Amino acid sequence: MKKVIRSLTLVFTALLVITAQSFASEQKVIKPSPDEALIIMQNGNKRFVSGKAIYPHNDSARLHLAGTSNQGDYAYATVIACSDSRVPVELIFDAGVMDIFVVRVAGNVCNTDEVGSIEYGLAHVHTPLLVVLGHTQCGAVTAVTQEIIGQKHQLERNIPPLINAIEPAVKRAFELHRDVHGDNIIPFAIEENVWQAVHDLFMKSPATRNIVKNGHVRVVGAIYDVATGKVNWLDSTKVVGILKQVEASPDKQTAVFATD
Repeated sequence: MKKVIRSLTLVFTALLVITAQSFASEQKVIKPSPDEALIIMQNGNKRFVSGKAIYPHNDSARLHLAGTSNQGDYAYATVIACSDSRVPVELIFDAGVMDIFVVRVAGNVCNTDEVGSIEYGLAHVHTPLLVVLGHTQCGAVTAVTQEIIGQKHQLERNIPPLINAIEPAVKRAFELHRDVHGDNIIPFAIEENVWQAVHDLFMKSPATRNIVKNGHVRVVGAIYDVATGKVNWLDSTKVVGILKQVEASPDKQTAVFATD
């Protein structure tokens, strides 16, 4: 009799767990607004820097949810960041599974592949926030800067096409800071490279421009300090100015969808 009762108890418990999981997966998930998503990211980085990270959404329950749910119901930010090993995106924002749609590439540039990935994050995963994240001591920006000032290094054949998009940012940094010379321009070039990525994204992606103009997505620039762990958020009005500049450009892409 005790074995029967024990078996019934186990079955009942299993049914309760399955019911609870099904109920949880069927709940309507309310995603944050663009401004709320930014606050979530900012607070996550503050926890990371202060040593008070809570490492959310990293347990078995979250993995079960990931296996049974659509990421579009949960991810609250798309981040394009550098591939640098010192920039572990989910960690620095104290985020977990299904929280951030991450695009990583050397120099956080927005070439075709990266733009397409961002479009997927915004238009299909429906993240309300896009963070264009540069970082201190960026090797890609440093390489381009040194080439421009005459310290050219031999690069493997596929690297130059990847980092060509950084060159306008470095040249603009020199123009804006004529009193800065040599490698001292690199921190300024890193910031300009963030804005260059925003510009290139808007130029190549009418879908992104439309989503931003409709207020469904907020785009912000930031620079991560690899020595402190702190994310420094850049002036958001710059994004507005870049969008206006691109909208006035006759060279911008206008076809939202791909054609056969």
